[in-house]
Amino acid sequence: MTKSALVVIDMLNPYDHQDADKLIRHVEPIVEPLARLVARARERDDVELIYVNDNYGDFSADRHELEKRAMEGERPDLVEPILAPAECAFLPKVRHSAFFGTSLEYLLSHLEIGTVVLAGQVTEQCVLYSALDAYVRHYDLTVPPDCVAAIHQDLGEAALRMMERNMSARLTLSRDVFAS
Repeated sequence: MTKSALVVIDMLNPYDHQDADKLIRHVEPIVEPLARLVARARERDDVELIYVNDNYGDFSADRHELEKRAMEGERPDLVEPILAPAECAFLPKVRHSAFFGTSLEYLLSHLEIGTVVLAGQVTEQCVLYSALDAYVRHYDLTVPPDCVAAIHQDLGEAALRMMERNMSARLTLSRDVFAS
């Protein structure tokens, strides 16, 4: 059986940035399905749960500091339901892709992952670039559209189409991800 990894991208967000209001509108509906997807991933032996989050330029910030800032931010209600479980891998990142400057590639290889499931924000930025990096590394790719949030809906939809067409991503609702 091929192992999968659910990679949750940039959900520890204080929502205090320029496009936060636009993003928040699209994050609100994904929190519940994403929380359920994370819970299902935690129940399975063949799925690794990995969080990758922007460090917002603070190279001294660890997982706990990023969680604290997000929980003290504008919308802790969007953060609390999907906080990273203590036992999962947590990788800080500095740029758009979850692979760039992180140990994600090594971790996936070490865990013998075949399929990468991407969830989080922002669809047309960090999720898209992470999908491309997963694709060029020959991972099978799944993206549940109900677990990704865009700043600009039209660009998010275009990014999903690009992932499906150009990166052979399987777009499937979260309820069908990890379905046995």
